[in-house]
Amino acid sequence: MTLRNRFTLISSLSFGIVSIITFLVIFFAYYDSTKISYFEKLRNTALISAIYYLEKDELPKDRHAQIKKEYNHLIQNNRVAVYNQNNEVTFGQNLNDENIKPFHLKAARNNKGTEFMSDNQFYYGIFYPDNQGDFVVFVKSPNDSFRSQILRLSIIMFSVLIIGLLAIYFLSRYLSKIVYKPISNVVERINSVDYSNISTAITSTNTNDEIEELIKSYNKLLGRISENVLLQQNFINYVSHEFKTPLAAISGNLEVFAQKDRTPEEYRTVAKESLENVYEIESILNNLLLMSGMTKLEASHKPVRMDELIWKIYEKLEPRAKEKNSSLKIDLQVTKPGLLEFPGNETLLYLALYNIVENAIKYSHDHPVVITLLEKNQYLNIEVRDQGKGISPEDLLKVSETFYRGKNVDNIKGSGIGLSLSKSIFDNHNIKMKIDSTVNVGTSVMLAFPSGL
Repeated sequence: MTLRNRFTLISSLSFGIVSIITFLVIFFAYYDSTKISYFEKLRNTALISAIYYLEKDELPKDRHAQIKKEYNHLIQNNRVAVYNQNNEVTFGQNLNDENIKPFHLKAARNNKGTEFMSDNQFYYGIFYPDNQGDFVVFVKSPNDSFRSQILRLSIIMFSVLIIGLLAIYFLSRYLSKIVYKPISNVVERINSVDYSNISTAITSTNTNDEIEELIKSYNKLLGRISENVLLQQNFINYVSHEFKTPLAAISGNLEVFAQKDRTPEEYRTVAKESLENVYEIESILNNLLLMSGMTKLEASHKPVRMDELIWKIYEKLEPRAKEKNSSLKIDLQVTKPGLLEFPGNETLLYLALYNIVENAIKYSHDHPVVITLLEKNQYLNIEVRDQGKGISPEDLLKVSETFYRGKNVDNIKGSGIGLSLSKSIFDNHNIKMKIDSTVNVGTSVMLAFPSGL
């Protein structure tokens, strides 16, 4: 069921239910008030009938004649019955009325009055003590007029209900068309999107309502999908390029090596080069597997001493820095030991920092790389600074994207995964990473840690 039809159905049902409840309340209120009014009129008629029949001997003849003249249209003998103490009709012509039972007479005497309906008649009886004895005066009146009023009211209410339902149905259809037109427009825009270029966002309505929020959410989702598609495309290009180089080197070396017998030294050289290429492929695959499972890592955080972690990285990469005629230095400026403890996954933090420091050494160009641990606003900060070739402003915007490498990397080997992987790990630990760089001056990576233990 479409939203428009659902809106129409709900509106019609709501109006119908409210109208029926309202009409029922009005109907029963009118029914009771009309019935009370009829019984009140019968009570007055019963009282006038009692005066007419029982006070005849006490009233002057002219007064009695006047009453008879004024109320003759109300007092009809065939509708009046005056019962004595023996439950016998002494006045009136309403004899042997089967609807008036002894218990009705008893109720009238005990309660000074009684009323009931039977056989399309209204009955009202009053107890009237007189000098001639105690009497019960019953009068009746047909309820044709009452039923006619109730029937007319029912017809009017039913007609109003039907007309109202039809009116609310067509009004709801019209309003739903207006209300859901923006949604229909959004659907049309979505269907008209060229899926060969899904990064194209649909235009905003600038209405500052829920439709605007829907469009923003859709564009945000479309952007994420576009990024994932682009990431897949880059992954294919990356695999075809990065894997092809070491595999070609391995196959080329083995093909040349197989053409004739080689010395043991040549065997060792080719084996070493092949292993290096295999290790490079293995490293790339391990990083890819780690990135793919980053969001599935459980919160296995425990206190980690960041200074000790930095020293482990120093011991691992200091020899490599020396190979590049560079050096690795650690500058510890933290005065509060508690800041050096941070809850996290030690392996992941080691890998992330290792990638940052390794990149700094790669591009340091014979200059030292300095790792500084400092306090800033009562929080731990770690800065990795090099004096290498730097990163251009254009590349700096994309340098943390997966597989992306700067244009000035020249022939320095890399996969474009390390920095992206580090950023994912830092994001997982709520660590903010900021990169500042100037071409041919150097690069600074600042890590701002959140509150620790």
